[in-house]
Amino acid sequence: MSTSAPPSDMVSKALHVLTLLGDRPTGVTLSELARASGFPTSTCYRLLKSLTRDHFVQFDERTKHYTLGLRVYQLGQRVSHAHGFSGIALPVMRRLADTCREAVLMSVLDGDKQLYIHHVEGTQQVSVRGEPGKHGPAHCTSMGKVLIAYAPKDVREDLVEHIELTALGPNAITDRAAFRAEIEKVRAQGHAVADEEHEPGIRALGVPVLGPDGVAHAALSVAAPAFRMPLGELLALRPALTAAAQELSVLLPPGPFAG
Repeated sequence: MSTSAPPSDMVSKALHVLTLLGDRPTGVTLSELARASGFPTSTCYRLLKSLTRDHFVQFDERTKHYTLGLRVYQLGQRVSHAHGFSGIALPVMRRLADTCREAVLMSVLDGDKQLYIHHVEGTQQVSVRGEPGKHGPAHCTSMGKVLIAYAPKDVREDLVEHIELTALGPNAITDRAAFRAEIEKVRAQGHAVADEEHEPGIRALGVPVLGPDGVAHAALSVAAPAFRMPLGELLALRPALTAAAQELSVLLPPGPFAG
């Protein structure tokens, strides 16, 4: 939802406010939220008052900051539980992290981005992090490329032709023909590599968590600092990563997570 074109109906306005608060976990004042949302201060106040009453938002009298409330967390946990991500995915991911000694991440496709669902730190002192609930790019990450490659055919074709190919990392693919070829390659080989494409110094290997229809319910990746993980060693982790993804393919409930 773009801040340059604020929504007009009250439900959309309330959802916009919740989204903005989600992007500011340390909290935000009424005036700051009004500026960020593009709504009049009076409108923001009415929305926040209603959301606070229903526990979707919390207000700190001392700091005068608004933050997301426990009701949002409760709903998120219910969604996560319904799709098996907490009770089923995390134990599998922890075993994989212990085996690989590197960070393990899980995401789903959400529009033209990936949504991070879970992150398990590796055992190394320096580890890659992924924040659950945050969006990340799909075109230049291993999980994002896997999610595109194993999306439904119409979704895949649309993303391949229209996703913005922003140069975030030094090796990001920005040429449309090259990106098209990359997605075809990922689909053919069953895994994707991001070698300093999202950000400098990070390498990741991703595989799909497939449903019976061959569509990715989610993606799983191992990510590590490039200084510690040569590309050959990263690719050597594929059997363990693929085994974990196949286990999740069997254990997770049917049906895609993201709409």
